[in-house]
Amino acid sequence: MSTYVYMVRHGDSPKDGNERTRGLTEKGIRDAQVVTDLLKDAEIDEVISSPYLRSILTVEETARHIGKDVVIQENLKERVFSSEGQRVPDQDLMPLLEKSFKNFDYGLNGGESNADCQKRAVTVLVNLLKSYKNRNIVIGSHGAVMTLMMGYFDPAFDLNFLHSTTKPDIYRMKFRDMELLEVTRVWKMKE
Repeated sequence: MSTYVYMVRHGDSPKDGNERTRGLTEKGIRDAQVVTDLLKDAEIDEVISSPYLRSILTVEETARHIGKDVVIQENLKERVFSSEGQRVPDQDLMPLLEKSFKNFDYGLNGGESNADCQKRAVTVLVNLLKSYKNRNIVIGSHGAVMTLMMGYFDPAFDLNFLHSTTKPDIYRMKFRDMELLEVTRVWKMKE
């Protein structure tokens, strides 16, 4: 038997606003429905999400499909890049990510390092793997934290992988106990 974790990176969200409360754009809303369509036959047992609205909205319909509420896990939130709680502009984010993936302990004053973020998120994932052994779960996530969780089990999931992901995106991770056996990309636009 295997445990399947469907990592779902959130859909497109507005560029401005608070990290915690930014929702989805019209495209993000449409893509969230595609996420539900792609996962509807996966026999999902539970839907867990970051507390950030854009992640919840991306997986909310999947939870409704199975007759459950989204379970919020605070420690699945996106990496805290700065102390202000605002989105880091793209022109600042890319150099920050490059430094962070070269030095896992690097972080801006008031923000987290990759090491800090990975530790808190992987703790949640390990607990979920124990709690939902041999079941199928969805995790509503963010690009950086998703990459850090996946990279904990396989270093091939690095900054290049993060840059290759889309909004949204879906990766199915197959585990036997705590061993990652394979990762399959599930996301594709519906024809």
